[in-house]
This record gives sequence, C-alpha cells and structure tokens, in this order.
Amino acid sequence: MSSVADSPTFRWPVRVYYEDTDAGGVVYHANYLLFMERARTEWLRALGFEQDALRREAGVQFSVRRATIDYMRPALFNDLLTVTVALSGRGGASLDLVQEVLREADGVACCRGAFQVACVDVATLRPARIPKQLLAEIAHGL
Repeated sequence: MSSVADSPTFRWPVRVYYEDTDAGGVVYHANYLLFMERARTEWLRALGFEQDALRREAGVQFSVRRATIDYMRPALFNDLLTVTVALSGRGGASLDLVQEVLREADGVACCRGAFQVACVDVATLRPARIPKQLLAEIAHGL
C-alpha cells in the first residue's frame, strides 16, 4: 500500500433529519456510516465516475474491507454536517480513506473513520485492479 501525502479533501454537506436520530434526538451511531458511504459515492462522482457505470463498463465495484470508527461528539436533529473524504493510501486493488463528520455550526468533529475499500470483480467478487483512468483521476485530485 503506497502512502498519499497531501491528498485533497472532498467535502459533502449532510443535514440531520429526524429519521437519522434516536429517541433522544441524537444521530444514531450506524447512520454516520451511511453519511460516510454517501460522501464516498459523491467523491467518486466528483472525480467523474458513477458506481453503476464502473460496474457495467469496467466490471468492478468497491466494497468496504475494513472500517474503524471513533465517535467524539453527538450530532443532533437538524444539524448541518460536512462529511469529508481524503485518500491516505492506495494499492493496486484497494484504497485507504480517512473521513470526518464535522458539525458546521462550530467545526467540531463528531465522528472520524478510516476505511479500506477493495476493488472487486463483479462476476467473481475477487480482488481486481483499480481501473487506470480512476487511479489517474485520484492522483490528479479534485
């Protein structure tokens, strides 16, 4: 896995809806994973890659292989959040990403995560090389 220094940070806004919260009005812990998944999808889209097109045209998809989550501060109903995505390393068939969920009102980090996503062949679900064009766009940054 190669290290990626000074990777640009992608930012995606998320509003906390009632359905995202528990009975106390606090974001339910699993929903941070949903927010981060959406941000990774939007990051790929911003790079010019739709996941359905990667699946159809390149025969690959990305699957989370590893996730480490740290919860620091609660996000609440109606908070405006920013979810970040930054590349921290890459291999031939995987990407290491770091993500944060920040509360816009005060910039406080509510949650941090480190993810390894594997590129897999759609037919076999075995590791596959990341398409060269995608690697080139990731290297180029946003």
